[in-house]
Amino acid sequence: MLNVFATSFVLAVSSLGSQASPVATQAPAVSKQATIVDTAVAVGNFKTLVAAVQAAGLAETLSGAGPFTVFAPTDEAFAKLPAGTVDTLLKPENKAKLAAILTYHVVPGSVKAADVVKVKHLGTVNGQRVGIKVEGPKVMVDGALVSATDIGCSNGVIHVIDSVMLPVDGTVVDVAVKNGSFKTLVAAVQAAGLAETLAGKGPFTILAPTDEAFAKLPAGTLEMLLKPENKKQLVEILSYHVVPNVTAYSDSVVKMKEVPTLLGKPIGVKVVGDKVMLGGANVVAVDVESSNGVIHVLDAVLLPPAAAAAGDQPKGNAKY
Repeated sequence: MLNVFATSFVLAVSSLGSQASPVATQAPAVSKQATIVDTAVAVGNFKTLVAAVQAAGLAETLSGAGPFTVFAPTDEAFAKLPAGTVDTLLKPENKAKLAAILTYHVVPGSVKAADVVKVKHLGTVNGQRVGIKVEGPKVMVDGALVSATDIGCSNGVIHVIDSVMLPVDGTVVDVAVKNGSFKTLVAAVQAAGLAETLAGKGPFTILAPTDEAFAKLPAGTLEMLLKPENKKQLVEILSYHVVPNVTAYSDSVVKMKEVPTLLGKPIGVKVVGDKVMLGGANVVAVDVESSNGVIHVLDAVLLPPAAAAAGDQPKGNAKY
């Protein structure tokens, strides 16, 4: 299987997208001294990709020192997108969205085919990561079939794919709203004035209690926390559920003894078999991706140490 995938680079020029598996054909002669952009131009089957890279203002970057690994969709791959999609993305007002899509196809470093098949995920320049799936001779990257590999360039390597990969389009707040299981959390984030912050560049790792998790709090607690006079306590509790400046996927979290939080107070990590606990909450779902971070789902609300101290209760009769 490795030999099939790692064959000296191949290009299925005329029938990409219709083949059941990668087919090795003679690649055009391209100097290994050419950059990724120059190589894509010389191959001739990446006209749309090159135009998109130029429109997104990424040509200079991808002509730089790198190294980069590019999963390059062919012209036929772009043609699979719904009618008008490419034309819309190439408009100046959609430059940021186009750049987000293109950088989702770029992995830092030079990752050869033989190494790609050894991992389950690869982090991209976009910030999100792509999944790798191997089925016999077939290798899929986020659902796109790899049809050619190891096209050497002076600043990296190109692997050819038969579909355009689309990253998640939406911040952690957008994803939480769309999910539908975090209505209480979203309402709390808005009441605390944190929605704009969490819709920013990030990245953020959100430890997200479900609506059922909030319902476990003592009666009246949530209502009290949502009152304007208790905004400080609400901000502290929510900040305790945010790991700032990092997209901490589950495979890295389970290796930690504790995770830092935006509040400045860490949360302990406990792994027992296939169960993971953060503080006193069970992790019930992991790695829900967004454009500015990742969400892990909890079955309980985490309360920072200060929140449990006497005299630091929200104003009102509810206790927690």
